Amino acid sequence: MTETKKPAVLTIRNARMADLPAISALVAKVYKTMPAYSDGMLRGQISGFRDGQFVVEYEGDIVGYAAGFRIDEKTALAPHTWSAITGGGYAARHDPAGDWFYGMEVCVDPDRRRLRIGQRLYDARRDLCESLNLKGIVFGGRMPGLARRKKEFSDPQDYLDAVTARRISDPVIGFHLRSGFEPIGVLNGYLPSDAASLGHAAHMVWRNPYYAEATGKGAAFATKENVRIATVQFQARKVSSFDEFIANIEYFVDITSDYRSDFVIFPELFTLQLLALERKRLTPAESIEALTRYTPRFVEALRNMAVSYNINIIGGSHPTRTDDGDIQNVAYVFLRDGSVHAQEKIHPTPNERHWWNIKGGDRVHAIDTDCGPIGVLICYDSEFPELARRLVDEGARMLFVPFCTDNRQGYLRVRYCSQARAIENQCYVALSGNVGNLPNVENMDVQYAQSCILTPCDFPFARDGIAAEASENVETITVADLDLSDLAWAKSQGTVRNLRDRRFDLYKTVWSDGG
Repeated sequence: MTETKKPAVLTIRNARMADLPAISALVAKVYKTMPAYSDGMLRGQISGFRDGQFVVEYEGDIVGYAAGFRIDEKTALAPHTWSAITGGGYAARHDPAGDWFYGMEVCVDPDRRRLRIGQRLYDARRDLCESLNLKGIVFGGRMPGLARRKKEFSDPQDYLDAVTARRISDPVIGFHLRSGFEPIGVLNGYLPSDAASLGHAAHMVWRNPYYAEATGKGAAFATKENVRIATVQFQARKVSSFDEFIANIEYFVDITSDYRSDFVIFPELFTLQLLALERKRLTPAESIEALTRYTPRFVEALRNMAVSYNINIIGGSHPTRTDDGDIQNVAYVFLRDGSVHAQEKIHPTPNERHWWNIKGGDRVHAIDTDCGPIGVLICYDSEFPELARRLVDEGARMLFVPFCTDNRQGYLRVRYCSQARAIENQCYVALSGNVGNLPNVENMDVQYAQSCILTPCDFPFARDGIAAEASENVETITVADLDLSDLAWAKSQGTVRNLRDRRFDLYKTVWSDGG
């Protein structure tokens, strides 16, 4: 019997984090002469507004990608550049209450042109606009024939007018016109890397014919997204075995799990208690080397706890010898689905470099969880604003700061900077520190901490921007319920709107990894 060949399946769906490698490969294939999106940018696009990110899947391959976000009318219809309006490619200016959809990207596999993938993606955007009752779609469209005709058309507006009047043709503008878009002008200097368009773009608009003026209060922020966070202010103590140390951790994991917490965070370098197991007093460098030997057992023990107790664990930090041979201060994140993620400390303190020979990491990234993306900044890293800003641009709404400070001045540096990060990024920041002392450990003699959970400073949030706070220098836990929908309100309608009001036309951060 001859087996009937099944027809190829083509589907359009919202993008998922698992699609990142395939999307990156597609973008690199389509834009050979222009910078590609970093994983962080793609993560920010999907995290910020998943409904607005579409992929076309054909025979198991991603052959089309469209990215977009909501934005207010004034910004959408005013002159702008691609970098400024997209927040440097992260879709960071997404406004949950925005009444226009901004199309920041459409790319189609050049080997699949006959499947009308571009048209399908535009249709998906129209359906989204109609379902959300948005006024329409706006974007900057390429003008790839402009460079070839620059002698004939010195003014890009003249070129656009000629294409619109059908005196000449341009493949991209022509496609947009046939798709029901109308040009409302030229966006000069829109994307300087687009040499074929001389950096310019056609300002294109499609108006939703079914749009109905909203009456009464909208429901953009009506959905509650409650997340419960617990911090552990951990007492340094002498232990007689590795199992005893793990049992102390499990005690707090058990308690915070009983409180139905979604996350629990432990302090930086809290594994230094394991040095009590050494038979002789070690030099600082020898101490760190000894601790790295516990890494596999430590990781496996906390991974099992996260699954068993159904809680996401921010495992403080632990000195680890990495693949390149360096010893780094690494925060391990154990998710309740059994996955383990690592975030290296980017900026070791002068003492860490001097006493323990700890090297700085080279990558900061958001971590996707069942409560949305999060970020981890280990102690000193919280004092570098650009790190937190990147994590938030990648979609993180909660930042976790495990810290280790020996006196009040050191603690307050971390505390005040973390409060600033919460305000300027309109996110939540949870801190967890060590208390007590380890007299036989060099450079870890005494500890000072007042662990806390911080919020932005605006009407929906806690008084003084403090959701919860531990007593100073005692072993305890701190728990708070955080409403993530309040962050959406703050970003869109808050008294100040730090993320939206950034001047992308004046400044940006350039990352060596492209993010």
